[in-house]
Amino acid sequence: MKIFNQLKDHIGLVPNPISDKTRQIHARINDASMSISVCPYCAVGCSQLVYTKDGKIIDIEGNYESPINGGTLCPKGAATWGLLHSPTRITTVKYRAPYSDHWEERSLDWAMERIAQRVKQTRDAHYEERDEHGMTVNRTLAIGHFGGATLDNEENYLIKKLFTAGLGIVAVENQARI
Repeated sequence: MKIFNQLKDHIGLVPNPISDKTRQIHARINDASMSISVCPYCAVGCSQLVYTKDGKIIDIEGNYESPINGGTLCPKGAATWGLLHSPTRITTVKYRAPYSDHWEERSLDWAMERIAQRVKQTRDAHYEERDEHGMTVNRTLAIGHFGGATLDNEENYLIKKLFTAGLGIVAVENQARI
């Protein structure tokens, strides 16, 4: 301690090493809203924390409270923010008509209506009330549904009810099972 005091006296007291600028620095997620989400990439279903400010996503990280990923993310999950903010990300509906050589931009309302019409046309054209043995089947084998792995149980339940009981689609599957 004596040596320290002599050295201190020799060089003088060092002022506080933390500058005012350093004191003002804070994490970019300070004052941000946080939402829990699911990584969009694979069937694991890792939990993510999505931070937003002024309606814009400013950061995405692994959820430490998740029993699935415990705060970690794979390289693809860790790059989710980059996916959302990529300058090459397509954010509008693109449509290529049959035999066309180019893509056209269409509205989301147009696309949703078009999909609904095509599903109804296909269902109506291929709907079977009875099979070849006369057994009641109320189905269509012309349409299938392949769900995403990040759908939760409630979404899968509603999809299953709508597509099987509502539309008579037999082939309903989910990526998480494959």
